[in-house]
Amino acid sequence: MITNEIFSDDPTFRDRIPTVTEDGKRRWMYLWQPKGKWYNRRSILSVVYVIVFFSLPFVKINGNHAMMLNIVEGKFSILGMVFWPQDFFIFGLAMVSFVVFIVLFTMIFGRIFCGWACPQTIFMEMLFRRIEWWIEGNPNQQRALNAEPWNGIKIFKKTLKHLVFFVLSFVIANTFLSYIIGTDQLFHIMKDPVTAHVGGFAAIIGFTFVFYGVYAFMREIVCTVVCPYGRLQGVLLDKNTVVVAYDYNRGEPRGKGKHTEGDALGDCIECHQCEVVCPTGIDIKNGTQLECINCTACIDACNNVMDRIGKPQGLIRFASENEIATKQPFRFTTRMKLYSAVLVLLIAAISFMLITRDDVQVSVLRAKGQMYQEVGKDSLSNLYTINLTNKTHKNVALVLQVENMKGEIKFIGQNKIVVNKEAQLEAMFFLTINKHELKKRETELKIGVYEDGKKIHTVKTSFLGYVE
Repeated sequence: MITNEIFSDDPTFRDRIPTVTEDGKRRWMYLWQPKGKWYNRRSILSVVYVIVFFSLPFVKINGNHAMMLNIVEGKFSILGMVFWPQDFFIFGLAMVSFVVFIVLFTMIFGRIFCGWACPQTIFMEMLFRRIEWWIEGNPNQQRALNAEPWNGIKIFKKTLKHLVFFVLSFVIANTFLSYIIGTDQLFHIMKDPVTAHVGGFAAIIGFTFVFYGVYAFMREIVCTVVCPYGRLQGVLLDKNTVVVAYDYNRGEPRGKGKHTEGDALGDCIECHQCEVVCPTGIDIKNGTQLECINCTACIDACNNVMDRIGKPQGLIRFASENEIATKQPFRFTTRMKLYSAVLVLLIAAISFMLITRDDVQVSVLRAKGQMYQEVGKDSLSNLYTINLTNKTHKNVALVLQVENMKGEIKFIGQNKIVVNKEAQLEAMFFLTINKHELKKRETELKIGVYEDGKKIHTVKTSFLGYVE
């Protein structure tokens, strides 16, 4: 990992994560609420994020969910456009593009996604943490409450906090599930008896306890231990990556209290305010660390101290290692350019696939294990299975016609094919061909698929049967 020059009184700080003590026990984080322009910006962004998160499942475009990832049914709806398993390559390429974007974004801005856009951080720091401050008070009051014996006030506050946490987790779980199965199905689960949707109710309860456990107990452990993105950061950052950094050239050597002119001390006064607001418990003055999520809480804390002691802001700020060490401005490196080029190519490929995507997808296969059947004295027939996927917002009536020879198609159990909107259909039909049309045992066929008299597909298959 690329790190800034380290100024630490404890050289073993990298031997363990900050939330674990030397004997391996959990060190509970009691955080002070940050105050400053960066925290205000995060608060505004969080309000927008929460509104979007809770409202997006209810938004529909052309009758489709604006965002639904139904893994169970293999149906994905993004911005009103429905994707089926047949569109796996488009969806898979989109996921690859997203990963490349995250990699490129991390190379440039570090782990800023974690501090500003990750649901875990936004819900934890902007909702659950604020509820905890509101009910239990500031960190000193929380420590005192936890240390005192159980009494009426402690029982009331703890019960209220965990009850609110659980209810909020229940709301988040329902919203999260609606992104998977859609709000319509979620409302059915809520209204119908439990026995009618045992799996759905189990999922809601399971997700509720997961979210409750994360926000009430695990907290920063998710960011420092569980989340793989933090591990990925270590191989993506370099000296040109813009991160939350401590300017050690300006801050060192440190000295407690307000400095006087000519005392040869740096601007850092060892107030530890940057540490008591950090949600992952690190000391940013030790350099870039795996646990840092670039939330900027330490920037606000340090800027407030600098204002009080009459020093310029920016002792802790967004900067690259090169900017801190050598005053070099940000440079778009060759590695960043290569990843940008790959991302552009991926986006171009996805755009092309979306533009050329078929609204109705058709596949025709001869029934396995079935030989040909004789029809009358001069004809043979084969049994076929047809699979159709209608990706449009309307019902589609289709007609099949053999293109490269004379043949008659008869469907089993139905006179015509009607595929409902955003649905799949499987049907079977017999194809009958005159014996004189067949010149070899297996003949290649081309079947045209017509909608309202207009051919929309040509499907290739084979016909089994040959007469000398």
